[in-house]
Amino acid sequence: MGDVGDVEKKGDDGGEGLVVSQDTAHKISHDPWYQVGFVLTTGVNSAYVLGYSGSVMVPLGWAGGTVGLILAAAISLYANTLIARLHDVGGKRHIRYRDLAGHIYGKKMYSITWALQYVNLFMINTGFIILAGQALKAVYVLYRDDGALKLPYCIAIAGVVCALFAFGVPHLSALGIWLGFSTFFSLIYIITAFVLSIKDGTNAPDRDYSIPGTKTNKIFGTIGSIATLVFAYNTGMLPEIQATLRPPVIRNMEKALWFQFTAGVLPLYAVAFMGYWAYGSSTSSYLLNSVNGPVWVLTLANIAAFFKQSSPSTYLLSIFASPMYEFLDTKYGRDKGNAFSFDRLWFRVAVRGGYLTINTLVAALLPTFPLTFVLANHMYLTVKKTKISALCLAVAAAVAALRFIVLHSTTYDVFADL
Repeated sequence: MGDVGDVEKKGDDGGEGLVVSQDTAHKISHDPWYQVGFVLTTGVNSAYVLGYSGSVMVPLGWAGGTVGLILAAAISLYANTLIARLHDVGGKRHIRYRDLAGHIYGKKMYSITWALQYVNLFMINTGFIILAGQALKAVYVLYRDDGALKLPYCIAIAGVVCALFAFGVPHLSALGIWLGFSTFFSLIYIITAFVLSIKDGTNAPDRDYSIPGTKTNKIFGTIGSIATLVFAYNTGMLPEIQATLRPPVIRNMEKALWFQFTAGVLPLYAVAFMGYWAYGSSTSSYLLNSVNGPVWVLTLANIAAFFKQSSPSTYLLSIFASPMYEFLDTKYGRDKGNAFSFDRLWFRVAVRGGYLTINTLVAALLPTFPLTFVLANHMYLTVKKTKISALCLAVAAAVAALRFIVLHSTTYDVFADL
């Protein structure tokens, strides 16, 4: 972390005179590639993986779901690699997505990208808090089914836990040991879901693998599943993550991406395929609600999912809230010295606490379609002076999401206990 402004350094991948932006209160050029690789991998294997059997495999079936998961990974690797290679376009490191968009498209696109990124990441944050609350509620109903502890209360608890961790983790490079905890939490619920699915599937009668619903529902279900597939592998803020890397940043980011899309996706595949194999078209959108096993094992798995979603060991604090935290810390933070000084700690309590309070109160109503997939090809080909087709898939996903909201609006209740 340096003084505000730009400085000239040797090009990260061998060039001379590369301008490195220092206009940030967060650390940059600090982390090795394998740390960033684990950051990306732990995000891919968040507790959302427990839903892919129901949200991807059920609407698409064996053939569509299998091809979709593998093809989406390949396309996402390609798109992220394009963004990574644009990190130093124009002789300057672009440490924020909006900076890169502004450099390529101009000031108007800078503002549009910042707004889209903010809404996108805000809703993903909200989804993480809701999922953490659902995991906590699942633990409660294992022991008592009296309805006393309602889902909104569990979501509020999750929000408080998120805020407590947010106060103590100033920036992405401060994750450190939390990545180890993240891997541990992931392994608990992934192994539990995988093993219990094998047990249930082995003992169960023949399953129905047909795609449920009417023809119209199948069409919109397919579109929604495709949006889920793209979200599964992407962050929508790759430049911000790449900014934390040590030079050479492009080469190191490519190493981290290959780690994410090889070893990092195997647990996701294991849970998604095994869950669908075991329960077919009746698979729950939260796989731990489908499996059968000892209460203590299910309790442990759900608690692991809760802490995975509400601690800095996952993307909630370390990734998806980071652009907003970085913006607020840089623009309004009064002390750019020690990250744990009284002023900076109090600032995080007030600002991040308020941000997460709003996150906790807002339901995830909009599609979380990542900027990485939408803008990657357009940015890269604009720099190369090449034409690009329209972004039809993003529009289709938004339409599918709006249709889902409309269909469920008649049964929607504020602070519903689901």
